Amino acid sequence: MSDTPEMISNEPAPAAPPQPGLLDRTLDSLRARWREIAASARGVVGAAPRASLPKEDAERLKEQIEACLVGRGGEVSARARAAQLGRTYLALDPRGRRNFLMMLARDFDVDRAAVDEAMATFLAATDPVGRGHAERALRRALEPPRLRLLTQFNALPEGVKFLVDLRAELMEMARGEPLLQALEDDLKNLLRHWFDVGFLEMHRITWDSPASLLEKLIKYEAVHEISGWQDLKDRLDSDRRCFAFFHPRMPNEPLIFVEVALVQGMSDNVQALLDPSAPVCDPKSADSAIFYSISNAQVGLAGISFGNFLIKRVVDGLTNEFPNIKCFATLSPIPGFRRWLDQELRERGHALLTPPEAERLAEALAERGSDGADSGGDDGAEGPPVLAAALALPGWHQDEDLQKRMRGPLTRLCTQYLTTARASDRRSERPGAAPARALDPVAHFHLSNGARMERLNWLGDTSPKGLRQSCGMMINYRYKLAEIDANHEAYRGEGKINASSSIRSSAKASA
Repeated sequence: MSDTPEMISNEPAPAAPPQPGLLDRTLDSLRARWREIAASARGVVGAAPRASLPKEDAERLKEQIEACLVGRGGEVSARARAAQLGRTYLALDPRGRRNFLMMLARDFDVDRAAVDEAMATFLAATDPVGRGHAERALRRALEPPRLRLLTQFNALPEGVKFLVDLRAELMEMARGEPLLQALEDDLKNLLRHWFDVGFLEMHRITWDSPASLLEKLIKYEAVHEISGWQDLKDRLDSDRRCFAFFHPRMPNEPLIFVEVALVQGMSDNVQALLDPSAPVCDPKSADSAIFYSISNAQVGLAGISFGNFLIKRVVDGLTNEFPNIKCFATLSPIPGFRRWLDQELRERGHALLTPPEAERLAEALAERGSDGADSGGDDGAEGPPVLAAALALPGWHQDEDLQKRMRGPLTRLCTQYLTTARASDRRSERPGAAPARALDPVAHFHLSNGARMERLNWLGDTSPKGLRQSCGMMINYRYKLAEIDANHEAYRGEGKINASSSIRSSAKASA
């Protein structure tokens, strides 16, 4: 199934970092819980290293790590040393943390000489028993010692959360640094095993949930900002649902959560959907469940996919609770459209519009005395593209005449982007490789999970973010239970996009 993608509406998205107050309380709690555990190791650890972890301090810390790995003093001492190591890391400044991780990546990597020796033994083995022993020895040699150290944190209170947050920091540091990239990959694979979907628990979050959990929803919402407690209460009302995945070792931390509106008909406007003055509907009368936001609450779990499983679990649960609901769909942004459109405008300019479209827009701009009213003439080289000039006008979407003239070309171009634009991936060029994925990350996520493109919604999100990302447009992806598996296979195997007749008609017009 699909990897966890970038920030979007209905796919797991990297959460914004928690606000300082929440983060400080988390760190204080972690340090306090590990203090008692680490106390028995102080005689071994010695003086605390300086915040920047200079070379001489790093050498002493390296000895402590080696003691953890060999298990001197038994399991209790090893656990205490791990707790002290964690406290030491949390006390370091950014430079010190980088030095710590570089030491871990450099000095506790695979012993290549041991790997060569194990490989030679494996190749020389002739009988099945000897070959089996050699294979297991080779596996052990290929496991870097740092993995054993990281695994020790699993036994500490909130140790798994510590590793998730550690990876979030490591992801930033690892860019352009091969040693740290290898360490980050090791940690990602470790977390992937620990966060297998079979270990996760889905729970509904309500207004009666603990205040600390509700606070985290506000902080972690990555798609449609929650403006305060009343806004959150509205999103948890009787005609709304919020579900989250939790891990047993992180019971108070949502991993990913989905917000659902129970409505009549397929929603086409997020401002209307979230309007606090709208009446509360009877959920038993709803015929549609609209997924309008999915947020990944843990940056350190990016690339570990379980958002698709959450959607399917929620669909199953809502089907049992509300048999009248027959339509399961999203109301999704199109986050990459404006970026793609700007590139197309730079490369193709006036040629991006048909002559009638360019003429109508030029007339509208001329009436307003705007620069860029020239449609380009016969050679298409004069003045800025009229579409770019129109989009640059503040409040263009509130000008009824102007936005009507822009609707046709923007809808056509957006459909073209969704159905034909593909992400460049060298792997897709290899013989037998899967087809290139859809360029838009939201589209890729939902198509991978078996949805179909249902309807493009003009000015479905007129917030500053919606206008900036997708010229205000949104799209419904529909999950028809009987078609999910076939749609998934067609997209992943052949690159085929399943779309409604209205989307297909618009795509033909843009061809």
